[in-house]
Amino acid sequence: MRSDADLMDGYARQLLATAATLSGCPAAPEWSRPTLEQQAAACTTAAEQLRTAAAALDTHARAGD
Repeated sequence: MRSDADLMDGYARQLLATAATLSGCPAAPEWSRPTLEQQAAACTTAAEQLRTAAAALDTHARAGD
């Protein structure tokens, strides 16, 4: 799960970089930048949730020892 969280963080960075690139492009649709930023925020949230779940599973696994 932690590696998946890292991937999600990477996707968020890529989406934000794409949004930044499109902000300087007059041919880009107006909706593209906000949409990419929303998707990046969703990826960041997913990464946080994956890390929280991984920590909870670790705690649960240690409690069973």
